[in-house]
Amino acid sequence: MTERLHYADTFLFDFDARVVAHARLGERASVVLDRSAFYPESGGQMADRGTLGGAAILDVQVDDSGVVHHVIEGALPEIDASVHGAVDRSRRRLFASLHTAQHVLSRALVDVARADTVSSRLGETLATIDVKEILSDARVAECEAIANRLVDDDVAVRAWFPSAEELATLAMRRAPKQSENIRVVDIAGFDVSPCGGTHVARTSQVGLVRVVSTEKYKGGTRVSFHSGARARSMLFGEDDALRALARSLISPIEGVPAGVERLRAELVASQGEAGRLRSALAKRIAEDAKRSGETRVVLVLEDGGVELAQKVASELAEGSRVAIVAMKSEEGTHLVVARGPESTENAGAIVKAITAAAGGKGGGRPERAEGRIPAGADVLAALRA
Repeated sequence: MTERLHYADTFLFDFDARVVAHARLGERASVVLDRSAFYPESGGQMADRGTLGGAAILDVQVDDSGVVHHVIEGALPEIDASVHGAVDRSRRRLFASLHTAQHVLSRALVDVARADTVSSRLGETLATIDVKEILSDARVAECEAIANRLVDDDVAVRAWFPSAEELATLAMRRAPKQSENIRVVDIAGFDVSPCGGTHVARTSQVGLVRVVSTEKYKGGTRVSFHSGARARSMLFGEDDALRALARSLISPIEGVPAGVERLRAELVASQGEAGRLRSALAKRIAEDAKRSGETRVVLVLEDGGVELAQKVASELAEGSRVAIVAMKSEEGTHLVVARGPESTENAGAIVKAITAAAGGKGGGRPERAEGRIPAGADVLAALRA
């Protein structure tokens, strides 16, 4: 059985060990050591990375019999060989921060909302806590504030294997999943839980806790959060984006919401005006086209957008008239066909025939249909065909 060095020291990053066996983890060959500081994936926490004997660690897993498998890049070191292991420091510190943050948030959710953690996962890009209850944003924000107060308080985090007698005296947030060799993590009495994961030594090492989203999940709530370096990276990135936005608005940061609201209102007004102008232009184009007296009107427009083509076709589709409107753009040509209420022609069939001739696609109802002709196709030849 491999001695799990990370149990005693979360911040043990370098160690020496002996290869005791070669094994298999599914389809992959693995190395078994007499002692290891690499954390194997378990309890919702991702496995450590780093190097073993200079070779990159690709994965670390523990099987049902308790064997810790180290999957490495390249050839396996020989059995009985001495190897040096180096744990990826930044990854270990991040996951230790995330795991302690998860315990604190889970405790706060119980205290604030009586919401027990059903499951948690400390993923490669996001950490989550699932509860059965529906949580309000205000309750979650309160839990986040509690977690960060505990970070500021810089209290000790203790992880150990208590005796059976001591274990019986501990008021734990949840019952252990096993009956022996139970490891407990105590965050200064705020939260006491059975856990085999890596944790910080003091809460200040968590850095900060930031809830990034809440969503309904399996009838309850999923709380997603960051902490430590991951939280800093996210917040610094958002701050940089906010500062850039403030510069573009020629505004202080606190003026960004008002500036964005002003732009939104101007955009809505501009869109309304553009819509009115588009409608007026469509009427004028349709009036000119109607003077021909043709029952089948074909128009090829060079610019104005799909909405203009749609409005022109609608304006022309009167009586027995059929409108075929093509709107060109750099991406291709949009085709709109509409018939009047007295026409028996099939707009869908017309669109399919034209687009097929030009290598495009389209279709629709007999009354109205649309399609797309790829850029570079001869639109006029397709219309004639």
